Parts: sequence; C-alpha cells; structure tokens
Amino acid sequence: MDWLATQFAILADIFYYLIQVVHWTLLISIAAYALAVICGLVFGIARIWPSRPVRLMAGAYINVLRGVPLLVLIFFVYFGLGQIINLDRFVAGVIAVGVCYGAYMAEIFRSGIQAIDYGQHEAAKALGMTRWQTLRHIILPQSVRIVVPPGANEFIACLKDSSLVSIIGLRELTRAGREYASQHFLDFQTWLMVGLIYLALTLTLTRVVRWVEQRVAISGYGSARHNH
Repeated sequence: MDWLATQFAILADIFYYLIQVVHWTLLISIAAYALAVICGLVFGIARIWPSRPVRLMAGAYINVLRGVPLLVLIFFVYFGLGQIINLDRFVAGVIAVGVCYGAYMAEIFRSGIQAIDYGQHEAAKALGMTRWQTLRHIILPQSVRIVVPPGANEFIACLKDSSLVSIIGLRELTRAGREYASQHFLDFQTWLMVGLIYLALTLTLTRVVRWVEQRVAISGYGSARHNH
C-alpha cells in the first residue's frame, strides 16, 4: 500500500507539472490549425480552378507538403528559413505544422466542393453570377458543412503532431515531459502521464467531433474521406 500511495503521489506531482503547459499545446494546435484551414481553403479552390497554372501550383503545394515528413519541415522552417527571416520558435512551429496540414485540408476542401452537384454551378451561371460569387454564396456554404467532420478529425491529428515542435525547444506538453523525466529520472511515470493527458485531450475532442458531425450532417452527402 505504501508503494501504491507513493506512485500516486509521484503521478500527481507529474500531472501538476505538466498541466501548467497544456495551454501551450492547445495554443500551438489552434494557431497551426487556423493557418491550415486558410491554406486548405485557398489551395483547395485553386486545385479545381479553370486556370491550368493555378491548378499546377496548388497541386505542387499539396504533393510536396504531403511528401515531406513534418519533422523535416519543422527543421527546415526553424533552422533554415527561420535563420533568414528571424522566426522565433513559436512562429516557426505554427508555420511548419500549419502549412503541412494545409495540404491535407486542401484535399478535404476540394472533395467537399466537388461533392456539390454541378447543376448548381450551371444554375448560378444562368443567373449571371460570376465564378467567385457562385463559390462564395452557393457552393462554399454547403461544402463547409460537408468538410467539417473530416476537418475536425484533422484538428485531432494536428494536436497530436504538435508534440513534434518540442524538438526545436518549444515548451509544450512533450517538452515539459522530457524536462521532468531528465530531472527526476522517472521515465515510465512521466511518459505514462504525458500519454494520459494527450489521451484525455483527444477523447474529449473526439466526442466534440461526433457532436459536430450530427449537427452539420447533410442528407445525401457523405463526409470527405482522408487518411494519412
């Protein structure tokens, strides 16, 4: 019993140490995901734009970013690009994760836009609406409801991958775990608690995603599928 009480005390101490930086993990994830949504929307639309050079540019962005490991991209942005334009750790981490996930979000947006019946494009054209007006007022409001569920799943993945920014010294949950383990030599307990906190965050977000899916579901349309 004494051993068990000691272990619970250790875990409680680790939890208190780690919980103080959880907000940084959430902040990095939210900022990176916001950037990913912006990039995804822009390049998702560009991917199906009539202009061939625009489509090629969007295709190059998507293929390159999906083909480069996120860790390599973080190194490139911070140690490479960051040395040229003087990026701090937080900005570099957010940019790297954001533009990486933007490539995946672009495909989700593209799928969502193309899921809308093309007859609506033709009807809008018959009414004299421009291509941009059609997208803004007719297609995007409908496609957003289709892409919300897979897009929300991407946020969960983004939250987990935000742990990679610890490699450039950005102090978030994983970095704090490494600090505690190195100071107290309690690797098993520390990483168990880090894993439990990530699990609690992802399970909570999963329930939110399911609720969102039910709220925005459109009869007749399937959610855009995406796999890493």
